[in-house]
Amino acid sequence: MKLNNIMKQARQMQSQMMQIQEKLANETVEASVGGGMVSATFTGQGDLVSIKIDPEVINPEDKDMLEDLVTSAVNEGLRKSRELMSEKMGGLTGALGAMGIGM
Repeated sequence: MKLNNIMKQARQMQSQMMQIQEKLANETVEASVGGGMVSATFTGQGDLVSIKIDPEVINPEDKDMLEDLVTSAVNEGLRKSRELMSEKMGGLTGALGAMGIGM
């Protein structure tokens, strides 16, 4: 009987995880660096949606700065995306821990 309960809970959590993943695919986070000169937008699943670059920062003689700004925006966007995912999955991972299942 206890095994049936665990299996039922596992199916419920799988369903909840699928719902959370669908929500994360539709939510976005944005990271902006350089005073808004470069911004990157990601889904809650970590997919890059867009990069926006202010024309003022496009200087062929200083491409290194632009590359650094883009890299910083992407890294910050990824961090925010992971943070959102962790926040949304928090309840689910807590339930798994209560069942004695580590993630």
